[in-house]
Amino acid sequence: MINIRKAVKEDVPLVLPMVRRICQQHKELDKARYDYVGDPGKAYENWLLERPADPRSVFLVAEYSDDDATELAGYLVGTVERELAIYRLNEYGFVHDLWVESDARGEGVGKGLILGAVEAFEKIGVEQVRLTTAADNEVARGMFISCGFAPSSVEMLCVIPSNAKQPADLAG
Repeated sequence: MINIRKAVKEDVPLVLPMVRRICQQHKELDKARYDYVGDPGKAYENWLLERPADPRSVFLVAEYSDDDATELAGYLVGTVERELAIYRLNEYGFVHDLWVESDARGEGVGKGLILGAVEAFEKIGVEQVRLTTAADNEVARGMFISCGFAPSSVEMLCVIPSNAKQPADLAG
């Protein structure tokens, strides 16, 4: 059985390996965009520890329970972000990460986390929830659309080889 709940500080050590997996997946999908410095899990740790107490953050975990044990099947973390002053909208909810463990995919975990986040952002009082997903992640895009999201803009990237601080093979 899958249960979606608010994360607590004690969940963070269990979420950090998933952070590392999502970062690895992103790097495999787009090395130029997602070229991390050091251990992304370690970089996330303090930030994640602050999320459960932050009333302007949404940090959810999905627990898988059977008769023998309970373990985490995924997580979602988002925050309320300020919009540029030129727009009518002042702020919006932004989903930074959504991860579902491979053995829990196809069971509605991602959809449960996303719908839970939308509900939590609604309670915070924002009008919109936004997220980005890798261009090649068609499965995720389909799931987001099934949850009421619509394509809004396309982020594009151009590496300037003469200024790049990374190997040329990462430039695209």
